Amino acid sequence: MEISSGRRDFIKKTTMGTAGLAMGMSAKSYANIIGANDRVNVGILGFSGRAQGALIPAFYKSSDKMNFQITSVCDLWNLRREEGVEVIKKLSGNKKVKGYRNTDEMYEDNQIDAVIISTADFQHALLAAEAANAKKDVYCEKPFAETMEDNRQALKAVNDAGIVLQVGSQRRSGANYHAANNFIKSGQFGDITSVEMSWNVNQPGRWRRPKEVAAIKETDTDWKRFLLNRPYEQWDPRKYLEYRLFWPYSSGIPGQWMAHQIDTVHWFTDLPHPRSVAANGGIYLWKDGRKNYDTMTAVFDYGPLNDMSKGFQVVYSSRFTNSAGGTKEIYYSNGGELNLDTNKVTANGGLIEKYAKAMNMKPNLLDEYSLSDNAPKVVTSANTGADDTTSLHMLNWMECIRSRKETNAPVKAGYNHSIANIMTTAALRTGQFVTFDEKNQEVLAGGKVFQY
Repeated sequence: MEISSGRRDFIKKTTMGTAGLAMGMSAKSYANIIGANDRVNVGILGFSGRAQGALIPAFYKSSDKMNFQITSVCDLWNLRREEGVEVIKKLSGNKKVKGYRNTDEMYEDNQIDAVIISTADFQHALLAAEAANAKKDVYCEKPFAETMEDNRQALKAVNDAGIVLQVGSQRRSGANYHAANNFIKSGQFGDITSVEMSWNVNQPGRWRRPKEVAAIKETDTDWKRFLLNRPYEQWDPRKYLEYRLFWPYSSGIPGQWMAHQIDTVHWFTDLPHPRSVAANGGIYLWKDGRKNYDTMTAVFDYGPLNDMSKGFQVVYSSRFTNSAGGTKEIYYSNGGELNLDTNKVTANGGLIEKYAKAMNMKPNLLDEYSLSDNAPKVVTSANTGADDTTSLHMLNWMECIRSRKETNAPVKAGYNHSIANIMTTAALRTGQFVTFDEKNQEVLAGGKVFQY
C-alpha cells in the first residue's frame, strides 16, 4: 500500500493518544479555557450535503444565543472548499471566513475551538481522534467508526484529551425518545422481549452524485489524503463522492441508517452491544456498480453479557427498492408495545385473559400511554434538513461546550453503535455468525477477527 508523507504524518499523529497535551495544557486546565461569554469559533470539516442541508442550518438556529460562529471551512475538494467559504460568509456576514485545504493547515493556524465533522463515513473516527489531539471539541456525524481499529483509537484519543464530543445520533435529543427511555427504565413497560426496526425507501438515486462525479478531477482534490488508512487504489471519483455505496469507505445501510436506530437499544437498556449477529443481503435491483447492498436483514441477540438466560432479539431490515413500511421502531414486552412511529405505548399483542387463564397466569396488558403529544416525527426523506432533533442536538453540544458536561450522545455511544455496525458488516460480508471479543474489543466472524 502506498502512503504519502502527508498520510503517514496524519496516521502517526492520530495514533499518539495524548499527543494533544503537547500544546501545553492538561485536560483539566483545558476545561476552563472557554469562558461563559467567550465566542466559540468553529470549523466545518467537510462541506458535505449533510453539512449544508442539516448541520449548518441547525448550527445557526442557536449560534447567536450561544455566541458561536463558524470561522473556517476545511475540505479537500477545492470546489466545495471555495463554495463553503462563500456560503458561510453570506450566512454569517463575516467576510474573514477562511478556507483550508486540509486539517494540518487548519490546526496549525489554530484559530478555532471546535469542529463539526461531516466527511466520508470511514473518516469520522480518525478525524475525531485528530481533533481531540489538537484539543478541539467535536460534533461528529455518525457512523462514528467503520472498523474496530479506528473505533478504539478514537475512543482513547477523546477520553485522553477530555474534549466535549457529540456523536450525530440526534434521536438522543428527541423528546419522544427521552420519554421512551424514561418509560422503559421506570419498569412500567416490563422486560423487553423483542424489537423490530426497519428503514425502507424506493430511491435509485439515493447516495448517487452523477453530476459531481462527472465534474471532479483528481487534481481538484487530494486523493491520497482522502484514503487515510485505507489501502491505496487508483483515483475513482465515484468512491470519492458516492462513498456510501462502496466498502470499505462506508458500510452503507448499517452505518447510515441502522446506526441511528440500533443506538436506541443501547440507550434504553444500558447494554453496550449485541452478544451476536447474523445477517444477509444483496444487490437485488440497483445494479449500478455499487458494492454495498440495496437490501439487508440482520438479527441481533441482546442481553446481559454475563447471563445468557436473559435477553431479547432485535430484527433490523432495510431496503432501497420499495418504501412500503417506511421507518419503524417498535419495542415489545409481554404486555404490549412501545411504538416510536405512533409515539404511543399500547396493549397491542399483550397477554389477554383467555390465554393467561389457560396457564394459571394473570393477564398482562399495558395501559395506553402517550410518549409525547407533539414529539418530532422521524424524518426519512433524502434531505432531512435541520429537523427539530438535529437542531436540539446541536444546541446540546453547544451547551456542553460551555458547561463541560457530557453530551446527549457522548463518545461511548458512538463507540457502541459502531460495534453493532461492524458486527453487522462482518456478518453481511463473511456470511459467518458474528460475536464480540470483550477482552480484546474485537469483532469475530466465525471465531476470527474481522478485517476489511
